[in-house]
Amino acid sequence: MEIVISKAMLIAIVLAPLFGAIVAGLFGRQVGRVGAQAVTILGVAVSCALSCFVLWQLVVQGAAPFNENVYTWFQVADFEVSVGFMVDRLTAMMMVVVTFVSLLVHVYTIGYMADDPGYQRFFSYISLFTFSMLALVMANNFLQLFFGWEAVGVVSYLLIGFWFKRPTAVFANLKAFLVNRVGDFGMLLGIAAVAYWFGTLDYATVFANAGPVIGGGQVVEILPGHAWSVATLICICLFIGAMGKSAQVPLHVWLPDSMEGPTPISALIHAATMVTAGIFMVARMSPLFELSQFALQFILFIGATTAFFTGLIGIVQNDIKRVVAYSTLSQLGYMTVALGVSAYSAAVFHLMTHAFFKALLFLGAGSVIIAMHHEQDMRRMGGLRKYMPVTFITMVIGTLALVATPFFSGFYSKDTIIEAAKFGAEGMGWVGTYGYWAVLLGAFVTSFYSFRLLYLTFFGRERFRDAHADDHGHGHDAHDDHGHHGVHEPHESPWVVTLPLVLLAIPSIAIGFFTAGPMLFGTDWSGHEQVMPFFLGAIDLLPENDTLARVAAELWHGPVAFALHGFLTPAFWLTFAGFALATVMYWWRPELAEKARRTFALPVKVLEKKYWADDLWIGGLAGGSLQLGKASKAVDTGLIDGVVVNGSAGLVGLVSGVVRRLQSGRLYDYAFAMILGLIVLLAVLIHYWT
Repeated sequence: MEIVISKAMLIAIVLAPLFGAIVAGLFGRQVGRVGAQAVTILGVAVSCALSCFVLWQLVVQGAAPFNENVYTWFQVADFEVSVGFMVDRLTAMMMVVVTFVSLLVHVYTIGYMADDPGYQRFFSYISLFTFSMLALVMANNFLQLFFGWEAVGVVSYLLIGFWFKRPTAVFANLKAFLVNRVGDFGMLLGIAAVAYWFGTLDYATVFANAGPVIGGGQVVEILPGHAWSVATLICICLFIGAMGKSAQVPLHVWLPDSMEGPTPISALIHAATMVTAGIFMVARMSPLFELSQFALQFILFIGATTAFFTGLIGIVQNDIKRVVAYSTLSQLGYMTVALGVSAYSAAVFHLMTHAFFKALLFLGAGSVIIAMHHEQDMRRMGGLRKYMPVTFITMVIGTLALVATPFFSGFYSKDTIIEAAKFGAEGMGWVGTYGYWAVLLGAFVTSFYSFRLLYLTFFGRERFRDAHADDHGHGHDAHDDHGHHGVHEPHESPWVVTLPLVLLAIPSIAIGFFTAGPMLFGTDWSGHEQVMPFFLGAIDLLPENDTLARVAAELWHGPVAFALHGFLTPAFWLTFAGFALATVMYWWRPELAEKARRTFALPVKVLEKKYWADDLWIGGLAGGSLQLGKASKAVDTGLIDGVVVNGSAGLVGLVSGVVRRLQSGRLYDYAFAMILGLIVLLAVLIHYWT
């Protein structure tokens, strides 16, 4: 009997979080705090359970992928756009990740936002975000994708600026909104190009005809005499959208500032789901991107730059959430590198594993912030491991996964990307070499800032006591946005906070071990038996670009052998070197950290200034736009309004004033003018006739 995925079930998956968001948002006062949290958690729980069932149907029961329209959105002549769903293994995996992480964040929020006056509003926003993300990943056409794309952007704007009375939060959400507009404009151009060249926005139709329509070297002249490949143009425009949403250089500047929002949204939006939307989009569009080698090289260069250089900034950050934020930027760069070398499966696999351990690290940081009474500076922490054993152990697990320790989930995804970059570099010239060394050296950087965070937070002296005494000595009373005052003795967070940490720690350890074979290399979990490729039909690539096949042939002999081989790789020893250096500088000899800061003052300043990227955007783009607006106003008021409009009116008035004097209304004036004119006419005639 053929297994068929139910359309009604897919509609329920999307609409359940929307229903919860509407109830909590519009009727929050009526249902109260308990009602708002109950209806939103129930809605996301229903979506999560049904998403897991859909994945079970596709993977275990062998159900056929679902691709149907629900209703027609609009139709103009022969051009039709519908609302529908494309649900294959790639989509189902994303649905499970989004809803599972969202569900745990909803539960975590009960503890973290317990004293916040905007409690119901926050639950409404995060549930609305879940709906928007599901609409994005389940779409079967470009326009519905763009609807979800913009919806998550709007909800992100609302959540980053949730504490709207803080000027820094308002600035951060405006920054995120405006930077993403740059990327979204590029994506909109790409969608318009798809509509122009294919005459449709339906995924299946576009992918099936990609080769004949744009794969034969078709070109278009953007400027006279400058021809671009149509495939390259479409892919670059679409990827610019991914650069904004997935925070790739130079459109990365919004993500660190987004930490101004409450910690739960850092885990939900800016670590696990929204920022990975660009990675998912490129993987979904693999039939298009495979047609442009230049676009893949461009993606590889951007990803490598992001992976290494934004990771370096994390080394000098002291805010615990910002360290994790720059780690997110770096890991998104790794995913983008995988896309650039056509290892799409590795990119989305790292997307999945990263969602678990990065959400764990963000929520763990939030647990620390609660214990420290919303203090976020790691220099004012220390020695917390004995006060917060659950948070400490789970954050150690998240860190080991992040630095790609063999046998942890992050190892199977991250090391696969590094190996794929090595094989992919062979056919990409200097860009390929640059990409490989960037992700390889990034292993050292990731390890150093990750263990630095652990040591400053959980080891060493209890510096929060010194900070507390210093505050009182200067007459200060520490407070936060929740209205608390003073400093509490650190203690473990309540179960609604620690339970999500434990549930995220489990996949951070084990999910890579059991899923690397099926999702990456087409084997069972043990690596001994060939099975149908997990993303078959969802991800298409040219045989000559199949870098993962080369990784499988040379390195994959099951998860145990792969992990044991990992101890011999350069990436592991660079990771160990980062761990060793952090251990010496921030645990054994903490005075060395300050000496190193003074010795390397110039590089530290460059990193603290974030390569002056903020100055470029704020002073350059935003400031330049403001100056352009002022110049435009001057042209409008001075030249157009003052000279052209008012000047022409004044000229007409002057001429009419002169002409008015000739119309005196007296008969002898007109007779005199006629006689004078006749004399002049006779003089001219006599002059030319004689």
